[in-house]
Amino acid sequence: MTQLIPGLPSTTAHYEVTPSTAETATVVGTIPVRRRQVGQSELRVFPIAMSGNVFGFTADRDAVHAILDAYVSQGGNFVDTADSYSDGQSESLIGEWMHARGNRSEIIVATKVGKSAENPGLGTVAVRRSVEASLKRLRTSHIDLLYLHIDDPSVDFEETLLAVDELIRAGKVRYFGGSDHTGNRLMEARIASAQLGVAPMVALQNQYNLMHRAEYEGGLAHVARQQGLGVLPRYALASGFLTGKYRSKADLQRSERGGELAQHLTRRGLRVLASLDRIAAQHDATPASIALAWLLTKPLVAATVVSASEPDQVSDLTASASIQLSRQQITELDRVSAT
Repeated sequence: MTQLIPGLPSTTAHYEVTPSTAETATVVGTIPVRRRQVGQSELRVFPIAMSGNVFGFTADRDAVHAILDAYVSQGGNFVDTADSYSDGQSESLIGEWMHARGNRSEIIVATKVGKSAENPGLGTVAVRRSVEASLKRLRTSHIDLLYLHIDDPSVDFEETLLAVDELIRAGKVRYFGGSDHTGNRLMEARIASAQLGVAPMVALQNQYNLMHRAEYEGGLAHVARQQGLGVLPRYALASGFLTGKYRSKADLQRSERGGELAQHLTRRGLRVLASLDRIAAQHDATPASIALAWLLTKPLVAATVVSASEPDQVSDLTASASIQLSRQQITELDRVSAT
């Protein structure tokens, strides 16, 4: 049965109930996990998308298969990658896994084009070649959700939109969205799509988390709402800071991302972690699960995009989809994370 999410526009608010796993229920013990509609598309996804950004980099073949097996066993059905991740190895490993499991029809596959070394940019030829290469690596006949990984100012939007629409009409791409576009550029794209009579964007992937709110909430949210876009935040855990593992300079020195994480190790960042700790204790969960659950309360958010390097990390991520934060807890996190 399809239900509406309270407080969301009907165009982006449809869920479909899917049973949560016994493991997730044991960890969280709250509400059933529901699949969410991505914007105005027919895609219905588990609220946590498994990113392939570390596949073929910090996660080898065996780890990738184990991670994806764990993710699917816990209700997941949405895998997010890009043709540039590990020079295409991420797509290849995902394609190998789907082929081995015979589950392509059960998985929503999202990938991105524009940044690959072989086919850079968003010109017609580059888009066509990129998608054909991705299809081959993914061992599939179609991509469910194709993102424009960059905003390529050297190419007219009309050219890119026509190239993508050709792929949609050919059945090689179902839907597409933007991944690195300003609100103004999203509006330009929508106007151009209407003038050309081609398929419009249905999704937006952007950086959005408790430590990085201004970019999205300051303007992109309004545009996304106007256009009925499904929002899929990336860097949902602020490069790992919101896991709570990095609370001192000594912690940062033990991480390869120490320099990137240092920007969050402030009074504000520590206040956010303290609130996550308190709320996590109330739900018998982890800070990471609560940080993701906060994102899932935000209007238009269809799923958060997260990554795991080991299968043991997956349950903390998927558990967030079953956590129901109280209004007071949401308000507290809004307040302490405000800039």
